[in-house]
Amino acid sequence: MTVSGSSGEVARDIVDANRYMVLATADQAGMPWSSPVYFAHRGYREFFWVSSPRATHSRNIAVRPQVGIVVFDSSVEIGTGQGVYMSAVAAAVEAADTEEALAVFSRRSVTHGGRVWTAEDIQDARGVSGIALYRAVADEHSLLAKDGQPDHRVPVQLAD
Repeated sequence: MTVSGSSGEVARDIVDANRYMVLATADQAGMPWSSPVYFAHRGYREFFWVSSPRATHSRNIAVRPQVGIVVFDSSVEIGTGQGVYMSAVAAAVEAADTEEALAVFSRRSVTHGGRVWTAEDIQDARGVSGIALYRAVADEHSLLAKDGQPDHRVPVQLAD
């Protein structure tokens, strides 16, 4: 991926071009856990994925909803990579919001050769098995400044 244009454009291009995000969670004691998950987004602020409520990251979200997210292209040459970093709050999607959230997730799934997801494919996250739909709402986005300073992130606006 070539990085050019405004930082907001660069960040939007990175999110649009990549299928997986790294979701960083922590359990109640603060033990970190990270997981790559296929995602869809709405307006670069809401990020959706499906997962088992039994997965470590899902159990972590149930007790500590604050998460970190990174979307990046791992196939670029060494030293040329760029990622979009986000802090967010995550939770299982409420039943009342399921239809609309599934529509967002399904649109992206179909564009990548996947399938349409329905309410029958997921269950309430309080269940003991199956799949649940999750949403993270990002409260900030940033990119690395690429100015030689270690981990110097600059805020970007992604609103579409």
